[in-house]
Amino acid sequence: MKVLVAGASGALGRPLLTRLRDAGHEVWGMAHRAESLGVIGGPGVHPVAGDALDRDGVRALLARIGPDVVIDQLTSLPASPADLPRRLPADRTLRLVGGGNLFDAAQACGVRRYIQQSCGFYLDAGQGGQAGLATEASPPRIDAPGHIGESARMYAALERRVCGASSLQGTALRYGFFYGPGTWYWPDGAFSAGMRRGECPLIGAGRGTFSFIHVHDAATATVAALTAPAGIYNVVDDQPTDIATWLPAYARWVGAPAPAHLQAQSARDVAGEEAVYYQNSLDGAANRRARDLLGLEPRRLAWMDGGVT
Repeated sequence: MKVLVAGASGALGRPLLTRLRDAGHEVWGMAHRAESLGVIGGPGVHPVAGDALDRDGVRALLARIGPDVVIDQLTSLPASPADLPRRLPADRTLRLVGGGNLFDAAQACGVRRYIQQSCGFYLDAGQGGQAGLATEASPPRIDAPGHIGESARMYAALERRVCGASSLQGTALRYGFFYGPGTWYWPDGAFSAGMRRGECPLIGAGRGTFSFIHVHDAATATVAALTAPAGIYNVVDDQPTDIATWLPAYARWVGAPAPAHLQAQSARDVAGEEAVYYQNSLDGAANRRARDLLGLEPRRLAWMDGGVT
């Protein structure tokens, strides 16, 4: 198949290009900046410049390449999670508007399947969940405070768009928190640097449950999604863990001091309600459908029990 990956220079995009090539596909990687194009070339991968916010340019690009499948991995996230509040509005614009341009171009150019990056960590397990974990029937937490709610509403809109199409097969992959090379959650990543500086305290009881996924496992599952039944998949690991458990373990793994503890009210005064919600109200997700239909076999979390990196 001829596959176009938009947002190909990210932490997931790079291993995804390699796995697509190794699976025998004709692979095109789209990126906007010149420095991004420089990291996605290589044997069997065709880098191509494209700005998703340029509606006419995107349509011309897809008409020229003629892909069978488009994989939308468009993001505009910062190098450090500390800068998320500032960057999230631009990220939402890129995914909603730029992704909309890409999706419309895919429909106009006869693309057979469209795979959309979605979110497996802002889901409401209280609706459609099982055993306290969100399933594919669980909706995003659209009523959450602050940027969490705004991002959840964005993901809900992306899923409606891709899964509601009649002219192509639409799949939404709800990835967990990415970890692995090139991500925040890795020994040389920005989150680890913040931990070493003592900037990542535990808030309140730390009841929020996190589902992670290694970017290499996410890439493998994404390749499988090219031929699997269309629909929504939770692409997450097998270890949904509350932050009160995993944050101290992560600190030990990266050689950081044990995280400080903030009472919930103190955190509200300093960082707002969103910070308290983030650490105490998130739900983990179940991955049974991805295991059954995508062959997902996620590795164990390295910081929890000596899992493979």
